[in-house]
Amino acid sequence: MTSIAPVRPSPIAGTWYEGNASALARRVDEYLDQAELPELPGEVVAVIAPHAGYTYSGPVAGYAFAAVRGRRVDLAVVVSPMHQPYAEPLLTSAHASYATPLGEVPLDKEALAALDAALQADLGQGLTPVAYDREHSLEIELPFLQRALEGDFKLLPLMLRAQSAQISQGVGAALAEVLRGRNFLLVASTDLSHFYCQAEAVAYDQEMLRRVEAFDPTAVFAAEVEGKGYACGLGALTAVLWAAQGLGADTVRVLRHATSGDVTGDNASVVGYGAAVVLKSR
Repeated sequence: MTSIAPVRPSPIAGTWYEGNASALARRVDEYLDQAELPELPGEVVAVIAPHAGYTYSGPVAGYAFAAVRGRRVDLAVVVSPMHQPYAEPLLTSAHASYATPLGEVPLDKEALAALDAALQADLGQGLTPVAYDREHSLEIELPFLQRALEGDFKLLPLMLRAQSAQISQGVGAALAEVLRGRNFLLVASTDLSHFYCQAEAVAYDQEMLRRVEAFDPTAVFAAEVEGKGYACGLGALTAVLWAAQGLGADTVRVLRHATSGDVTGDNASVVGYGAAVVLKSR
């Protein structure tokens, strides 16, 4: 029987983002510094951020995390897709912490157990822990959290293979149940359209972001079914929107949109990236 190391080693440091701590901190801080935010009317309950390599999506992600810069939370909940071919619909880490060049982020095992119980009650299925996964879309958000947030925090990592509105809504309800009364931040990790030309990508992304900003997770899910907009983390995105609604949030503000073509100059086949915040009126 193979033992599981307590710390999940990063499979993407040095490729998707810098492997050196000082260089990584400098890069993330630059993205945070460059974000020009509007006035945000309320408390940030959740952020929506992309998950490509930092060269491509880092400037957009900086807008999402700049909105929580300097904040202290006890628990960061990162909900992402699972791109790897696991059979189970809802996954988490079997390790005790995630490692990035900026240090370790410990998991909140009590929160994970509570979420697993809530999911079992609401959906009849819980979380499957996986070890040594190579999923980038959850880890890519961690250095931003490590640089933007003040103080230490624990992590609740949740990766969705399921792309079902019913499951996504159930995950949202379970998250709201577990997080109510806690000092938390939700993070939805998703990119937008993939591999359309620039003009088509912008049109698809604008429609998807319009539905996100309308704070209508049912319509967000329908956009992909209707072929009007796309998000590779659709289940994660809508789960966070449903959770935020259950926790009293009432407004979504889109902060930034760009594509890989804006970085590379190749507009023939691009990936879209969006940043947004979910707010609760004070």
